[in-house]
Amino acid sequence: MHTVLGIDLGTQALKVVFYDFGKRQIAASEHAPLDLYQGDVGVAEQQSHWWLNALRDALAKVDPDVRRTARAIAVSGQQHGFVAIDESDEVLAPVKLWCDTSTETECEEIMAAFGGRDACIAKVGNPIVAGYTASKVRWLKKTRPRVYKQMDCILLPHDYLNLYLTGERCMEMGDASGTGFLDIRQREWSEEMLQAIDSDRDLSQCLPPIRTANEAIGNLRPDVASELNLPAAIPVGIGGGDNMMGAIGTGNARPGNVTMSLGTSGTVYAYSDKPIIDPNGNIAAFCSSTGGWLPLLCTMNCTVSTELVRGLLGADIASFEAQICSAGRGADGVITLPFFNGERTPNLPNAKACIIGLDSHNTKPENLLRSAVEGATFALKFGIDELAKLGVEAKEIVVTGGGAKSDKWRQLVADICDAPAILLEQDEGAAFGAALQALQLIEVGTGIEELVDTHLTRDDSRCCEPRKAAVNFYKDTYQEYQRAVDTVAGMYT
Repeated sequence: MHTVLGIDLGTQALKVVFYDFGKRQIAASEHAPLDLYQGDVGVAEQQSHWWLNALRDALAKVDPDVRRTARAIAVSGQQHGFVAIDESDEVLAPVKLWCDTSTETECEEIMAAFGGRDACIAKVGNPIVAGYTASKVRWLKKTRPRVYKQMDCILLPHDYLNLYLTGERCMEMGDASGTGFLDIRQREWSEEMLQAIDSDRDLSQCLPPIRTANEAIGNLRPDVASELNLPAAIPVGIGGGDNMMGAIGTGNARPGNVTMSLGTSGTVYAYSDKPIIDPNGNIAAFCSSTGGWLPLLCTMNCTVSTELVRGLLGADIASFEAQICSAGRGADGVITLPFFNGERTPNLPNAKACIIGLDSHNTKPENLLRSAVEGATFALKFGIDELAKLGVEAKEIVVTGGGAKSDKWRQLVADICDAPAILLEQDEGAAFGAALQALQLIEVGTGIEELVDTHLTRDDSRCCEPRKAAVNFYKDTYQEYQRAVDTVAGMYT
């Protein structure tokens, strides 16, 4: 048996997948949980050594005989996290994550220095929003100047794992496009944006080379191979952000496909062979990890919302599914605005979640649960509509992430978005995308599109078609949701 290893560093867990590419089946899949520190002013941080411990723990659960079959590795990682390292590759500070909304002031300062929000979109493709790496860098300068002076290099979470595995510092164009300081059209660092972040220092000296093609960035270091019980010197690919690897893992490597990820955060994205810039800034203009671009909408609260409500009501997974099935469409008038962690789209970093429409008749657990699912899905439908305005139609939607395992949630996606909701048999998302990227290092000369076609198959028994009556119902309910968002937004802007 020969396998490739895909590693996905998420927010709540780190996952490893060993894919037997000869038999086209998963040989092993394990994960290890991750802690998350969240403060009451929007802070969300992790320690980098937690990631290494989780990698060791997840791999320790895999049979040693399977681990020794690995022939290549690639890493997927949560986007936007800021890993500041010194000249000895030591991490200088806790890692601020994508869901950290404590740097709104720094976002405004950077955009003002650059010439305004519209100028940011026009010149680099994206505004600077809370969560992007750019504002975190400025925050470190302002709040921890001594640490900032020691900073020798800026990395993203998946880059840090690559550094641990190979000893090499680098970034990959897809993940780099989520920093806020990459010119996504040219795939180059924006000197003007770096100056807006810090006019006193040449930050380009702290940025590693950008990799634009999938190639081995290095080989697995002997000491790490011994520690993890993996073969020494196997190649490690460029990896990428979790959305970019999720695109590969859901077959989104050519125009015409749309992916919806129902994870901790929610994302909707599509491959494009040209840059797609949203003048309103709702759709992030990202690069893909496969040579193209990946216009994307991100919400900060997807399964976060459902898990919080489920925990509040003491509902386990089985009763969760049963209760959302027992509630009627529209949750009997209950509407959840799922802004538990603030929100990126719409850009409301200080927002709080709201549940409206409650009365003495509809205040029932099943309505609260269903409303949480519908609210998270409505937020992503906005992305489907915004992509359509930019010329990207959702003829069908490949769903992935934890929420995609729910039969009822997949059906709600189909009904609310009026498009078939497709599930793949290889439902390992970003980890499987990383495994396919690793496979490309072995099958030299094979395009990623060909690998996707060969190794991904639809699970037709679990795909959902939109139902006309439900589609018509949700058109009106979605408009009610949007009116509620517009009303509540005024409270938090």
